[in-house]
Amino acid sequence: MPAPLEGLATADPGTLPLSAASSLFQRLRASTPQLARRAPGEHDAARWREHRIGGRRYRVAQPVTFTPYAAARPCSARCLFCSENLRRHDGGAMAQTLRPGPDHFERLSAALAQLRGLPLSWSLSGLESSDDEDWFLRLLATLSAAERDGVQVEERVLYSNGAGFARGRGEELIAALRGFGLSWLELSRHHYDAARNQRIMRFRDGEPVADGAVFERVARQLSAALPLRQVCILQRGGIDDADGVRAYLDWARACGAGTVVFREFSRLDPGYRDNATRRYIDAERAPIDEVLAACMDAPWWPQLTPLRITEGYYFWNLRLREQDSGMEVVFESSDYAAMHRRHASGDIYKLVFHGNGRLCAGWQPDRDVLWPLHEDSAALREASDGASANGATAERADG
Repeated sequence: MPAPLEGLATADPGTLPLSAASSLFQRLRASTPQLARRAPGEHDAARWREHRIGGRRYRVAQPVTFTPYAAARPCSARCLFCSENLRRHDGGAMAQTLRPGPDHFERLSAALAQLRGLPLSWSLSGLESSDDEDWFLRLLATLSAAERDGVQVEERVLYSNGAGFARGRGEELIAALRGFGLSWLELSRHHYDAARNQRIMRFRDGEPVADGAVFERVARQLSAALPLRQVCILQRGGIDDADGVRAYLDWARACGAGTVVFREFSRLDPGYRDNATRRYIDAERAPIDEVLAACMDAPWWPQLTPLRITEGYYFWNLRLREQDSGMEVVFESSDYAAMHRRHASGDIYKLVFHGNGRLCAGWQPDRDVLWPLHEDSAALREASDGASANGATAERADG
């Protein structure tokens, strides 16, 4: 279900807790025609679905995304800001350290059977799905089979650093994504200069995509076959001012991107530990309001036509279009405190299947468990135990 549109000028700022909190909201409101409310109102019956999962009834927001959050190997990059390395004070397993068991895809299929009849979108995010090509192809086949069996899918999105596409089987993966019906691919690259990007993303030794020319070739191959959005996380030492944004836009356009997304580091609540990742995020944050204000005052800003602001359940963004090229440009901010409040509400805003075989209403593999409700399955216990053991050797930035 697409988010409904309305006029931004007449919208009540009191109903926009994220975008209206921006210091630029009044300036944006004067020039941006539309508002998309991605998060449903509490009493908007048309935007909620009642659905039974594991024998219990839940209220599920529309639209909602499903993420199969597991990978057969550690990520090919070790980004300094990676949210997967954040740790909460109240503990719990780190989802990215879970290594799925041999029956993972069977359990994924069983979890997806619980979602038949519920409109949702695939969001292949977290970790790096393309790092193990055989795993990735089996994942796509499993999700496609679920669609044939009655899971109602609206959009299919992949988030990737491009590593798997830069190796020998890139064309095979692209063909599989076309057959899968991918809606678009979000390709991460945080600076147009390969050396500066490597200081941020820290690809492992031997990953071809770390090279700038290889990345550009991969991006053009992807854009020739699939709708491509290039993603840049704003940060000090990377892209952090209007000149950097302009240069990145020119470069991404040459790479074939139809959309460029500039994201701020997610805003964190006090529930996160003071580890190396948190310290990096706090020290190197490039506030979205500062960067966006500088861009709005730059001489090239009138070349962009404002389209709309989207208010999500834990994020907001501004979407614009380049008048000459038609390329869309997005500036986005997210707030983890807002995300945790929504996830704790009892309603479902997110569906995640973790490497320990649990379907959850959030990113923590041992919380908000929807299925299975009773862990009396020996297979599930073994998967959880094996995942924890594997996690002990995973790299992390915990200071």
